[in-house]
Amino acid sequence: MKTLRTGDFSELSQRKQPIHIAVGMFDGLHVGHQSVIQSALQAAELDGGISGVLTFHPHPSHLFRPANPTPQIYPTEVKQELLREMGVDLCLVQDFNEDFASNTAKQFVSWLRSIIPTLKSISVGENFRFGRGRSGSPTVLVEHLRKQGISVYSCERVHLDGEPISSTRIRQMLEQSPIEKINHLLGRPYHSVGTVQQGKKLGREIGFPTLNLPVAADILPSFGVYLARFKTIQPKRSTPRFAIANFGIRPTMEKTDSPLLEVHSLEDCPATYGDQILVEWIRKIRPEKKFNGLEELRASIRADRETALQWIKT
Repeated sequence: MKTLRTGDFSELSQRKQPIHIAVGMFDGLHVGHQSVIQSALQAAELDGGISGVLTFHPHPSHLFRPANPTPQIYPTEVKQELLREMGVDLCLVQDFNEDFASNTAKQFVSWLRSIIPTLKSISVGENFRFGRGRSGSPTVLVEHLRKQGISVYSCERVHLDGEPISSTRIRQMLEQSPIEKINHLLGRPYHSVGTVQQGKKLGREIGFPTLNLPVAADILPSFGVYLARFKTIQPKRSTPRFAIANFGIRPTMEKTDSPLLEVHSLEDCPATYGDQILVEWIRKIRPEKKFNGLEELRASIRADRETALQWIKT
């Protein structure tokens, strides 16, 4: 996948193939977002074109509510990696600033058409709004683009348990609800991306070496031990390995000021210091707790490991 940011879009004028894009913030890339992006992927596959996603940075709330912006489920690097895994060819990241926000709905459509000369179709969610005052809708897109031979696909919202799946719903649940429920809404395990840091090797001393990485996100799951899966993505990609991962402040050992994700591989470990790894949070084993010494901690990790291995088998 190739990422183009504001200022780089002129490259699109050199492309001859038809381009099919999905447009939205897509924070979390949940099941509903996936249906919109799949629409663009399928349209591109049908005519041998290029699939793309147009998203915006930062979230519009940083402009309209700078004192209280909307927390994001995923930082940019996680969103980029998930789009790559979905098979998207192009990711267009438009700066969301005052100038861009001042465009009317009609001006937005004209801008979109100008930056993508070979635009063939656009996919959006049925609740997608754009332009100054959020005056634009899928109907407006159809009115302006259909006469230019550009198809517009408006994808229905996806519901679960009688409620629409939305980024807002996931944000409200993320810190308190079981990770399995979050994963059901996301349509995949919750993801983190981080760079392995060198620690004091205390995990190795008690027989459970870990990959230590800071986790950067606006909102995060609750502290605890999780069944996880991880792989390296930089400098090279590896196949996924199962692991147990502790997320928290390490109250038994050396308490940290910022939460740390410690990943103990249950298989051979392909990662080392400085590698960027992607971690999937699959299922919570237990909450984080403080133990009475290293022996009690070691016994608990053994039990966590056995629980994880049993879950993997089933």
